[in-house]
Amino acid sequence: MQQKTTISKYIKLSIYTFFLGFIALQASAQKTKIDGVAVVIGKNIVLDSDIDKFKQEIETRSEGKVQITDCEMLEELMQQKLLAHHAIVDSVVVSDVEISSRVERSIQYFTQQYGNIEKVIKAYGFNDLEDLKKELNTVQEENILIEKEQQKITEKIDVTPEEVRLYFNGLKEKGDLPQFPAEIELAQIVLKAIPTKEEEERVIAKLNEIKEQIEGGSNFKMKAIINSDDPGVTSNGGEYTVTKESNFIKEFKEMAFTLDVNQVSEPFKSQFGYHIMQLHAIKGNTRIASHILIKPVVTDNMLKELEDKANDIINEIKKGEVTFEEAVLKYSTDEDSKFSGGLIINPSTGESRFDLTRMDPAFYARVSDLKKGEMTEAFYDKSAVGEEMFKFILMKDRTDTHTADIIKDYEKVQQLALQKKKEETIDKWSREKIKDTYIKIGDSYSKCDFNKNWKKEINK
Repeated sequence: MQQKTTISKYIKLSIYTFFLGFIALQASAQKTKIDGVAVVIGKNIVLDSDIDKFKQEIETRSEGKVQITDCEMLEELMQQKLLAHHAIVDSVVVSDVEISSRVERSIQYFTQQYGNIEKVIKAYGFNDLEDLKKELNTVQEENILIEKEQQKITEKIDVTPEEVRLYFNGLKEKGDLPQFPAEIELAQIVLKAIPTKEEEERVIAKLNEIKEQIEGGSNFKMKAIINSDDPGVTSNGGEYTVTKESNFIKEFKEMAFTLDVNQVSEPFKSQFGYHIMQLHAIKGNTRIASHILIKPVVTDNMLKELEDKANDIINEIKKGEVTFEEAVLKYSTDEDSKFSGGLIINPSTGESRFDLTRMDPAFYARVSDLKKGEMTEAFYDKSAVGEEMFKFILMKDRTDTHTADIIKDYEKVQQLALQKKKEETIDKWSREKIKDTYIKIGDSYSKCDFNKNWKKEINK
């Protein structure tokens, strides 16, 4: 099966689960009717629609370079369901914190793809953000189960330098050395706009005024619609269903579980701004609460001062009066990068390198022409939680697209060799586990010529 090799080259085991989660979300979010069951693995099922969606995603992400049949796609999905099934059998534990973190990353990814969270909710047919998060919780729990089972199977797998050399030479002899894409490493200096004390006092006073009006009989929902800066207020009136496991910010959850029914909170602060909250109902471990959010205003004059300060810092660095790293410690207000020389972490990989071909288009346009050691001009930006800022970016390092070299790219070649060895280990594990796992393949796929003995044929 030559196509199988091509797929394996394009998609590493570590990202199979992302695709699986993405497709599972699409299937559930689009509220499709229950369709044909392609296969049952233990208690897990794969639907005909899963195969179609997964195929489409693979072909789109590979830009048409990977073509795959229904049978091949089904086998890839069966492999994931087999891992998920045995993760449960092996009592693999997934914590709420792990799921929550993964859900937030997913939401950030979808938001980046669509522009804002409201478009994501609309595109996938969910009622609201909480509805989306609930589905993502289910999806990501299975993703983590699969990943942990893979890790359990391969935890003792390693490669020696000699194995790396043999792997590289094997690829070279076959004329199959990989092309590594252009990569860059970036650092930033961020100057966040911090509202004045007077502005924060104004917001708190406004919220206290609204609180008094609500306690005097005014309707909370109407006050929220008129005053709240929460973008979801038009669809839900600021009302949310809160559990201790839900993915709300810490301050929001703590307040929801502090209030008595009908009580209105004092103003409290979060990364989004200032809130007041009213608790409407307690249902077991669930709280039904509404909030009003008001964000302190940052004036144009404040932003202009930040822009001027950013330009002054750029000039200091260019004149050699201060190094970029020294300027980061002295001036940057971004806590995530301040103590790492301003290094920007790729949210998709958790590493400091960015693949130029897979960057956000707006970000790509800003940094793609920079040479190593060059900086962008100061520019305005806004965070996911609404923080306004000016920043500039340094091109710390960049490598052009090139054919793999055993010396320059040893770590990457080592990872490829290790990945291949892990795939071979999981393949061997799968062939053994298939023998004692309940598997029922639908009639539509009974004639598929699978690589593994999923049909449990005696002579295979």
